[in-house]
Order: sequence, then structure tokens, then C-alpha cells
Amino acid sequence: MKKRDAAGAEAAGSARRRGQGELEAQVLAAVRAAGGPVTAGLVRERLGGGLAYTTVITILTRLHAKGAVARERAGRSFEWTAVADEAGLAALRMRRVLDGEGDREAVLTRFFTTLQASDERLLRDLLARAGEDGEDGEDEGDGADGERHGTGED
Repeated sequence: MKKRDAAGAEAAGSARRRGQGELEAQVLAAVRAAGGPVTAGLVRERLGGGLAYTTVITILTRLHAKGAVARERAGRSFEWTAVADEAGLAALRMRRVLDGEGDREAVLTRFFTTLQASDERLLRDLLARAGEDGEDGEDEGDGADGERHGTGED
């Protein structure tokens, strides 16, 4: 049985397997680099054409479901526009993992205690700044696009 990579292509002896989220990040970067609405075919070309068109569509559809890209009907297909950057996409993945856990406090505690000192300082600084911005006491969340959002259902 032949192995297949994340794009569905048969893996060659020297081909490496993509890391989790790597293909999504590459597709998102190609959409962002376009600077405006782009078709899946153009995204495929920007990535070197090594991916199947259907794979690009699948990844774009997943990114749309995650809120990282927007799409607008253009004839029988769609044009795609980036809504989040790569950091925003990583933040969306982190949020999905956290939302999937039952004990948020335990997960956040474990996460915080495993941070390097420099990351811990950065997180403390960010939380302090967020506290200054939202002094009215409301519980606010930070969206992947950097905008402040309430914690109600998104």
C-alpha cells in the first residue's frame, strides 16, 4: 500500500510529511500575498502547482470554516480573501483546542506553567494591557484578527 501525504499525493521516497497546519499556513500565505480576492486556481499556481486543485479548495474551505478567509461568489466558483494572518490562524487553532477541553482552568494553568520566562513576561504584559483597555470589568476575548470580541457565541 502506497503512503499518501497531506495533499493526497503519493509520497516519494524522499518526500517529507508536512507538519500539522503547515499546508493551511502555506495556502493562507498565498491568499494574503495576493493582496485582494483570489481564485483557488491562482492560489494553486502561487504554491507552485504541485497540489491538486481539489486539495486547494478543501484547504480554503477549512480556512473559511475557521474564519481565516472570506469568500465571495464569482461565477460558478469563489474568490477568497484573507481575514487572518498566520499568527491569527495559530490563535484560532489554540482557541479551538481550548474550547474542546472541559477544564479550561487546568489547561490554561498547565500551559502557563510550561512557558519560557520570556513568553511568560510577554503574556503578563499582554494581559496587563488588555486589563487597561477593558477596565469596565467585562469579560472580553481577543479575536484572531486582533479585534476585541465579547465572549458570547461567535
